[in-house]
Amino acid sequence: MNPAGTIARRPRGTPPAPVSPFPYHPGSLLSALDLSVEEVGRLLRRATELEREDPLVRDRILIKRRIALLFYESSTRTRTSFELASKALGADTALISSLSSSIEKGESLKDTGLTLRALGAEAIILRHNASGAPWLLEEATRLPVVNAGDGMHEHPTQALLDLRTILGHLRPGVDAVGPETLAGVTVSITGDILHSRVARSNMLLLPRLGARVLLCGPKELLPELAANAASGVEIERDFENALRQSQVVMMLRIQAERLAGLQLDLDEYKANYQLTGQRLAAHAPQALVLHPGPIIRGLEITAGVADGPQSAILRQVTNGVAIRMAVMERALTAAQGGRA
Repeated sequence: MNPAGTIARRPRGTPPAPVSPFPYHPGSLLSALDLSVEEVGRLLRRATELEREDPLVRDRILIKRRIALLFYESSTRTRTSFELASKALGADTALISSLSSSIEKGESLKDTGLTLRALGAEAIILRHNASGAPWLLEEATRLPVVNAGDGMHEHPTQALLDLRTILGHLRPGVDAVGPETLAGVTVSITGDILHSRVARSNMLLLPRLGARVLLCGPKELLPELAANAASGVEIERDFENALRQSQVVMMLRIQAERLAGLQLDLDEYKANYQLTGQRLAAHAPQALVLHPGPIIRGLEITAGVADGPQSAILRQVTNGVAIRMAVMERALTAAQGGRA
């Protein structure tokens, strides 16, 4: 998979392409594919250990290490959980947004990254509206870079926290994951798949643990080629049929800021794809309900479902802090032979 999110196919008889140099730094996390299944398991176990650690001991782990949060897009959950996770380990953080820095004056991502490195940043957490931006930043700075969402490409830490939420519900106590850990589990992802970096990272992670992923949505938001992104991924246009097959139901918002000319009838969308209490009770009465946020109540999901007993949406948010503690510890200890 290349940074643009497409799969390059090699013609028969041609020599294999050279191994990608990315990530340059062993602590970087640019894609869900950067982690082996074994590394995923280590991060899950470490997240649990850090969550349970005495805060007065835990905040010595990265004491006074310098982490820059470079956010070109607005964020509540991701930015705040990365910041709280870093500070819980004792690190100093600096938040740089596109509206309160030289980025607003036209400074390039490369120059911003080099400036942060010169100021003493030891790792950069990046959210950017361009797919592939974390790869460019890591190449320029050679610092550990953690992808906090790049354009319509990936959001690997979200996939990790979604996995932790699913395991906590379906496989309580399990953190030694393997290729069969989620065998027999179907996860349906419904909504704006076309623009969703969350969906893409989950599609690249969950099938490697044995899960079957069903993508559901109208053709405008779910092109047929999406099912080619990874093995174990299928398309199901009928939402209620997808619900009947699912142990986990993940809803996505319509990303109005990225629609760019697509004609979408929202009333028709709600009629066909909104997760209501009636639909859930009739077709997936035991399923776990997830949503990466932000939630648009009354569009992709009703308030009753979002706040209902099957919802683990706030559990996802909580799990984000634990996962990101483990990811940031990995980022700043990998070079010294740490837990990466």
